[in-house]
Amino acid sequence: SSLQPPEKEGGLPRQVGNKTECGLLGFVLDLKQDYEPVRSLIPEEKLYKVYTFNSVRKSMSTVIKLPDGSFRMYSKGASEIVLKKCSRILNAAGEPRIFRPRDRDEMVKKVIEPMACDGLRTICVAFRDFPSSPEPDWDNENDILSDLTCICVVGIEDPVRPEVPEAIRKCQRAGITVRMVTGDNINTARAIAIKCGIIHPGEDFLCLEGKEFNRRIRNEKGEIEQERIDKIWPKLRVLARSSPTDKHTLVKGIIDSTQVEQRQVVAVTGDGTNDGPALKKADVGFAMGIAGTDVAKEASDIILTDDNFSSIVKAVMWGRNVYDSISKFLQFQLTVNIVAVIVAFTGACITQDSPLKAVQMLWVNLIMDTFASLALATEPPTEALLLRKPYGRNKPLISRTMMKNILGHAVYQLTLIFTLLFVGEKMFKIDSGRNAPLHSPPSEHYTIIFNTFVMMQLFNEINARKIHGERNVFDGIFRNPIFCTIVLGTFAIQIVIVQFGGKPFSCSPLQLDQWMWCVFIGLGELVWGQVIATIPTSRLKFLKEAGRLTEKEEVPEEELNEDVEEIDHAERELRRGQILWFRGLNRIQTQIRVVKAFRSSLYEGLEKPESRTSIHNFMTHPEFRIEDSQPHIPLIDDTDLEEDPALKKNSSPPSSLNKNNSAIDSGINLTTDTSKSATSSSPGSPIHSLETSL
Repeated sequence: SSLQPPEKEGGLPRQVGNKTECGLLGFVLDLKQDYEPVRSLIPEEKLYKVYTFNSVRKSMSTVIKLPDGSFRMYSKGASEIVLKKCSRILNAAGEPRIFRPRDRDEMVKKVIEPMACDGLRTICVAFRDFPSSPEPDWDNENDILSDLTCICVVGIEDPVRPEVPEAIRKCQRAGITVRMVTGDNINTARAIAIKCGIIHPGEDFLCLEGKEFNRRIRNEKGEIEQERIDKIWPKLRVLARSSPTDKHTLVKGIIDSTQVEQRQVVAVTGDGTNDGPALKKADVGFAMGIAGTDVAKEASDIILTDDNFSSIVKAVMWGRNVYDSISKFLQFQLTVNIVAVIVAFTGACITQDSPLKAVQMLWVNLIMDTFASLALATEPPTEALLLRKPYGRNKPLISRTMMKNILGHAVYQLTLIFTLLFVGEKMFKIDSGRNAPLHSPPSEHYTIIFNTFVMMQLFNEINARKIHGERNVFDGIFRNPIFCTIVLGTFAIQIVIVQFGGKPFSCSPLQLDQWMWCVFIGLGELVWGQVIATIPTSRLKFLKEAGRLTEKEEVPEEELNEDVEEIDHAERELRRGQILWFRGLNRIQTQIRVVKAFRSSLYEGLEKPESRTSIHNFMTHPEFRIEDSQPHIPLIDDTDLEEDPALKKNSSPPSSLNKNNSAIDSGINLTTDTSKSATSSSPGSPIHSLETSL
């Protein structure tokens, strides 16, 4: 870490490396001192021992060897933690004096807490001298990091970026709850959270330290309980003095929570290697591009190249925009598909000839696939996207409002197409195109139907820009030049196809009044869209959503099979333990078979021993016995014990069933012993009860 000259005259010096260390180096320069001579005198390769920073001890230390052969260790870290390890403190003259617990409490109240309440991170700097002989045991950190002499406590301000409070406010307005998980002092964390707008005075929120958080979420055995986490996380806003494990526990607890109806979607930011597990566990992991480690970047899903929280708001906005763009395209395409298929099929059945010819259908397909996807998917994101709550993970892609729009516009288009098909020739006083000879020239009747169909799709494309029931479908239309270009371009090409397409497109040139009627019917789509928007979706109970994601793991087994009785977690653990024990017994029997095979090979050519077909016969021979060093572990349920008193006599309550297989191997050993008589195979022996239970 180092301080470089400012890029601009009068600016702040550039900080390279760890920001905390750069802040301390800046303080040294402000004291009119220079750190470079000290570094040149004791370069990095001369450092005797380095204890790097970790989140457990929340400090780091460096040991140097002094010219007289003795050692000196310098430490810096979280003030209240390092102060607990100090027994002396330097006075104003630089001389050490005794530092008692009451002095420490006074310093915490008068120095550390006021600094922390102002949003300053407090760092304690201390040292300790060691004799050259005997050399200390450097691996014993607990002894090394004790009996320190405190030099000073400094306060470092990590200023909140001016754009962060507004970004957090946008997140909260968009239905995103921001929580701060930090290693800082709780007072510092609370002060920064207030500056950022994460917490507001008068609100019902929780600010906890890592120790208190763990105490609340763990039971008497020290195990984390989901029910306890569910009581904390909805109100938790700040978690201070936390470890990476606490961060991972909180993320997992929120994801696994069943307290709310919808499964929560969790995003996590992190820059350190220790943040890897939490970034991996989260639904969306944000790593810092500048300050982030390679491990954090690998574990994340998105890398913030500017390390700025406001970039997360942009990511949310673009994510919602992509989702809406897909929905817009689906709404438009399904409307076109429904109308085109019904018109082509019904027309062919009734009139023996489809009103829309093959080449015309290809043009319609080009409009509704390629051009429409480009037009609707290139809508830029707007701030309005952040004014609504987020979708759930299982939210259907086609909402009831979209279904209302699809069916409503399909009804309008089908009604007018079939009206033109059956009475259009009378309305426009032209020859009927129905029942025309096979190779007859294109008719004006069917050309009007084709042209009207395309006009309705063009104006419905404008309707499709809004999928949440908004009335102003032209809002922001000129911010998307691609949309405007595609709509106008499609209209121009349609004029060319109708007027000059001729036989290849099965089109006959239309008069100006006929064109006006086609455009007028197309404009009716915009009016009809307003009518549909007026109808409340809640009244249309028959409408169904489509495109819902179903996750297999979310369906409880009890619902899949109602006959299976409900099993609580404790019983599941018990059964899992029993399965492990049965596996262990199978392993023992396999070992016994191996021993038998080995012994039988020794007896080849000699008198064959009597056949040992079961474990009982095997036990009658004194050469081998099975010792049960843990006789208090049963292999049968309590229900079996009640049924068989003989077994009950030789079994006792379970001690630890959910252990791994090594517990089984250590519990029963195969040993050779010639001193034991054959009575060890009595029916009441442990191995007898084991095999009987099997």
